[in-house]
Amino acid sequence: MMFCHTTTSTTFLHLSTHHNPHHQSSPFITNFSLSSSQNPQPSDPPKPPILNPNTQQILRTHNSKSTSFLLLNPHQQQWLPPHEKNDDVLLSEEEKARILELTLVRKRPPQFPGSIYTRPPHGNDLSLPPLNTLLKGDDDSEEGEILMKAIKIRREVCLEIFIDFLVRKGKFGITYSKNMGSNLGDFIDLVMIEAAALKKVPEFSSFSFNARARKFIEESNVVPLIRWLKHNSLSHPQIGRIICMAKGDVQLIREHVEWLKSIHVNGRYIGVVFTRVGETILRHSIEEMDEIVVYLEKKGVRRDWMGYVISRCPELLAFSMEEVKTRVSFYTDMGMNNHDFGTMVYDFPKVLGYFALEEMKQKVNYLKEFGLGDNDVGRLLAFKPQLMACSIEERWKPLLKFLYYLGIDRDGMRRMLVIKPMVFCVDMEATIVPKVRFLQDLGITDDAIGRMLVRFPPLLTYSLYKKIRPVVVFLLTKAGVTQKNIAKVVALAPELLGCSIAHKLDGNVKYYLSLGISLRLLGEMIADFPMLLRYNVELLRPKYRYLRRTMIRPLKDLIEFPRFFSYSLEDRIIPRHKVLLENQVNFKLRYMLASSDEEFKQRVKAAVEKRQRFESGATALHEEPADSETMDYSSVSELDSSSFRSNDPNIVLFDSG
Repeated sequence: MMFCHTTTSTTFLHLSTHHNPHHQSSPFITNFSLSSSQNPQPSDPPKPPILNPNTQQILRTHNSKSTSFLLLNPHQQQWLPPHEKNDDVLLSEEEKARILELTLVRKRPPQFPGSIYTRPPHGNDLSLPPLNTLLKGDDDSEEGEILMKAIKIRREVCLEIFIDFLVRKGKFGITYSKNMGSNLGDFIDLVMIEAAALKKVPEFSSFSFNARARKFIEESNVVPLIRWLKHNSLSHPQIGRIICMAKGDVQLIREHVEWLKSIHVNGRYIGVVFTRVGETILRHSIEEMDEIVVYLEKKGVRRDWMGYVISRCPELLAFSMEEVKTRVSFYTDMGMNNHDFGTMVYDFPKVLGYFALEEMKQKVNYLKEFGLGDNDVGRLLAFKPQLMACSIEERWKPLLKFLYYLGIDRDGMRRMLVIKPMVFCVDMEATIVPKVRFLQDLGITDDAIGRMLVRFPPLLTYSLYKKIRPVVVFLLTKAGVTQKNIAKVVALAPELLGCSIAHKLDGNVKYYLSLGISLRLLGEMIADFPMLLRYNVELLRPKYRYLRRTMIRPLKDLIEFPRFFSYSLEDRIIPRHKVLLENQVNFKLRYMLASSDEEFKQRVKAAVEKRQRFESGATALHEEPADSETMDYSSVSELDSSSFRSNDPNIVLFDSG
C-alpha cells in the first residue's frame, strides 16, 4: 500500500523515536486502524471502526514503522483515544492479572507486523502502568490476593528457569526435566527466595532476577546431585522429596546416601528410607545411626542383613538409642536368645520399629490369655512375628468367636495358635469362611469341622480353588471314592487336602491299581483308611512283597485290612510273623498287628493252648500222634484257603530266605 505523502528520512526517524522512548522495551504499542482508501480526502474522512464494548477496544497493533508513519497522517490522528494517566485507570481482575504476568514473566513474546495483542487499558501510553496502581483499594484482602498472584507468577518463572537449566546444563530430557520440576515445589520456592535475597548483595545488585536465580541453581550443585541420585536407581518423586527435605544441602544428602549404601541399602530402597523417615534421618548424624546398627548387630542381626532390615523398616533410624534398647529388651525379656531375635527381625523387620510399644504389649498380653507363658509367647513370636501386625479388635476377636461356634474350645485354639500361628494372621471373611462353607457343603458337620481344624490347622491356609477343591475332585473321579464317603474321607484325613496331586496322590493311586485292586475296592479301602494315599510308594513295596512272598497272604487280606501299610516292617510285621511261625499259629492281619505287645502275647498263648487241646484229642482218637500237624485247626476259620495257594504266577508261595 502506498501513501501520497512526502517526508524525509530524518523526520521519519525523529518522529518514530521521539513519540515514545520506551517503545522497544514495551510489549504493547498504540493501536490504530488503517483506512481501506489509498488517498484519504480531508473533506470526507473515513469513519472510525465500530468497536465491541465487550472486547475492551481490541485493535490491530503495528510495529514502530507503521505507527510512526500513521502519526504523520492528520486524518488518522483523530482516531487516537484521549490520553489517560495510569493513576486514574480502573482495572478489572483479568487486566490486573495480565499486567502482572507481563511484568514478571521471564521473556517477552516477540512482536512482528500484523501481530494482535490485547489493547492496554490505559490508553495510548506504550509503557505499562506502575504496579502501585494494582494495589489501590481499601480492602487489604484484595492487595494480598494481588501479591499472591504475583508470587505464583514468579514461582512459575523460577520453575521454567530450573527446567531450562536441567535441559541445557544437566543434559536431561525435557520430559524428565518437567517431571523433576513438578516434584521440587519447595526447592523452587527456595530458588525464588534466594534469588530475591541476592538483590541486596552488591555483587548481584545489577543482575536481573533470572540471572540471580540461575546463579543460585548453579552454586547449589543440585543438578549433579539429581544425576547421581538417578544413577542410584531413585525415581524422580523420591529425588524431589529428598532435595526438598534437605533444603538444597547437597553435601548432607550425599553423606547419608553413602552411609545407607555402606550398610547394603541399595537401589530404590534408598528413596524409600528417605520418604518414610522424613527429615528425621537428616537431623540424625552418621555417628548416631552407626551406634544403632552396631547395637543391633550385637543382638543377633547380622551385618549383611542390616540393609534388608533398614529397607523394610526405616523407622528404626528415626529412634533414639534409648528407644531402640527398650524395644529390643521387650523381646529379649520373653526368653529370646540372640539367634531367635536376629532371625525374627530379619523375617519381619517391622516387628521392631513399625508398631507402637504400647500396642505390642497389649498383643502379648492377649496371647497370654490362651494359657501361654512368657517363654511360649517368645518362641511363638520368634517363629511367626507377623502376629504383631494383626489387630486384636478387627482380626483376633472375630476369628475366635467364629472358631467357638465350630465347637473349638480354648485348648483347641491354643493348639491351632502354636501349630499354625498364620491362621491368626489371615483375613477371616476372605480366607477362612469360604473354606468352612465348602466343607459344610460336602456334608461334614460343624463339630467334625472343628475337630478337623484342631487336628490340622494348616488346612485354613490352603487355597480353596487351587488346592482343596482339586483334591476333592481327584478323590471322587480318580481314586474311586463315592459321593457318600467323601465327607468321611476328608473328615478322617484332612491332611490329604494338602497333598500334591501330581507328586503324591496320583502316583499312589496308580500303584494300588497296579496290584490288581479295582477302582471300586480302592475307593472302599480309602474310605476305611484315608491315610493310605499319603504313604511313600517306595516304603510300600517291601511291605507288600513280604506280605505276598514270605507271609504267603492273599491280596484279599490286604483289601480287608489296608492299615497293614501303616505298620513298620522291621519293628512290627516281621517280629510278630516270626512269633506266629514259632508257635505254629496264624491270625488275620487285624489281630496280628492292631494290638499291643501284651495283647498279642495273650492271644498267641491262648491259640497255642487251643491247638494243643485239639492235638491231644486227635491223638486219643487215632491212638497215634499226628507229627505232621503244625497248625491250630481251631483257628482254621480265620484262615483262607488261598493262604496256601495262589493263581498269580508271579507270587512265590514259599521263600527260601
